[in-house]
Amino acid sequence: MGLHEARGMLAKGMKDLGNRWRETRISWDDAQAEQFEKRYMEMVESDMRMAMTAMDHLAVVLAQIERDCE
Repeated sequence: MGLHEARGMLAKGMKDLGNRWRETRISWDDAQAEQFEKRYMEMVESDMRMAMTAMDHLAVVLAQIERDCE
C-alpha cells in the first residue's frame, strides 16, 4: 500500500467514525456523551487531521527524493 492509499483509508475512516458518532449522539444525548466527545472524539479527530497533514508533507518530501534520485 502506498502513502496516498493509506491517507485515503485514514480519511475514509475519519469520515466513517464521524458519521457513526453522529448516529450515536441521536440516541445518546446527555452529559456523559458530551464528556466522551470532548475527551475522546475531539482528540481522535485532531490526531487524525495531524496524521493526514504529516502524510501530505511526507508525500512532498518523497516526491522530491524521487526527483533528486532520477
